[in-house]
Amino acid sequence: MDLLDDEKVNAAKLMATVYTAIAAFENTVRQFIVKVLLEHKGENWWEECVSEKIRKTADSRKKEEEKIRWHTPRGDSMINYTEFGDLASIMSQNYELFEVHIVSIDWARQIFQTIERSRNVIMHSGELGRKGITFMLYISHRSLEYRYYMAPFWL
Repeated sequence: MDLLDDEKVNAAKLMATVYTAIAAFENTVRQFIVKVLLEHKGENWWEECVSEKIRKTADSRKKEEEKIRWHTPRGDSMINYTEFGDLASIMSQNYELFEVHIVSIDWARQIFQTIERSRNVIMHSGELGRKGITFMLYISHRSLEYRYYMAPFWL
């Protein structure tokens, strides 16, 4: 790190804090979706509840990543190989199972899209301004706090 510009290192550390909140939110949503679908559909939830397009993309991503020996698997579930934006699609495809847990599918989709835009900026070495950082931390935490306000959003 000594060879790197201090200003760039400090900016990256700040973005790492934001990314931590976003990654925790994203993985919590993945866990929630798996829990709901597993509970209602059983072990075959992936095949029964996820569109073929999403399954094929996830399978392709998993196979590509297996070729890179120094990468550890993303997890035991295929949902870990989906795009963040696919999560709202999976919920939408099974809305009858999720409607008691969320305000609406549009509400969930809007939150995911908002967070994903900032996530992508950070993941490609970009930086968010102070307002963007504050908003990302706020929305990721408020979305999770919602579970205490209404139906058990994240179970």
